Amino acid sequence: MKGPINILKAVRSFRYAGVGIYNLFRYENNARIHLLACIFVVIAGVFFDISSAEWSLLVIQIGLVWSAEAVNTAVEKLADVVSPEYHPGIKVVKDTAAAAVLILAISAVIVGGIIFIPKALLFF
Repeated sequence: MKGPINILKAVRSFRYAGVGIYNLFRYENNARIHLLACIFVVIAGVFFDISSAEWSLLVIQIGLVWSAEAVNTAVEKLADVVSPEYHPGIKVVKDTAAAAVLILAISAVIVGGIIFIPKALLFF
């Protein structure tokens, strides 16, 4: 081990990550769509008084989707710098990264359905 933890370096890293989160939601339309969906899910969770286990599953799903969206955005931005003009290989990379977000979003919708559909059916 090299020595004690460098607190200033750690704080700086958190600040950079915070800027990344801010930029993600400020400039990326799909991230804002996921944010709106998250707000809707939280309101529904409070309304239906879901359990701690259900909250945990939803928080994991939300975190996974947002993380995938951030990685997808990073891949797309890097690909645009590496190859500003159209390139079929870059298209495959960007489409595959977007597919990862879609796969996670679909799984999140399924988890949400498993949690909320029975509660909604009982309510209505």
